[in-house]
Amino acid sequence: MQKINSLAVDQFDVKADLSVFGCHLHEFPLELQLARDAISELQISHPESTPSNVNAVYMSPWKSHTMNGKFLPLIQIMAAFIKRTSLEHLKTDIDALNFNLAVADCWGAIYEEENYAVPHWHFPSDFSTVIYLEVAPNAAPIVFANSLVVNPVSGSAILFPGNLIHHVPATKGRRVIVAINFIKVPKFELPIIQPYTGL
Repeated sequence: MQKINSLAVDQFDVKADLSVFGCHLHEFPLELQLARDAISELQISHPESTPSNVNAVYMSPWKSHTMNGKFLPLIQIMAAFIKRTSLEHLKTDIDALNFNLAVADCWGAIYEEENYAVPHWHFPSDFSTVIYLEVAPNAAPIVFANSLVVNPVSGSAILFPGNLIHHVPATKGRRVIVAINFIKVPKFELPIIQPYTGL
């Protein structure tokens, strides 16, 4: 692999239209409350905030869904939201293409005054979702590609491509979120790429 490590890589930025989708989850108060309870429980069992690009009062572990089953109902709702959005707006039937959705990461975060998130993306995840459990009227928005500003409210959710850069400016009000990253997984087994021995 020495040769591949010595290759010079050029980056070409392309202006591309990427969509962000949103919905309200007011029909799912129990599932929202379960997720909020899960964050509180993890804050007790795992009190150290996870180091990341998020500067928040608390961020739960990356794989929080494996530590607290109360995230599962919300995960199922967001997976259904992704499939519906893909079908209606991207003209792609994920099920018909023989893909399942799997959770790559799931975590909760509590932002208080002056907390923020630096510009970042969630690649290599295919889909990223953020569910807003609590949003104060003066809470910071989420900003995509320094151009699209989304001001969420409590009980709302957004869906966006995992490679879309975004950040959260310093907030003035409390915001409590759950972030869930999804990847597409083939329902059938694909052949594994064998190492190329000529490098």
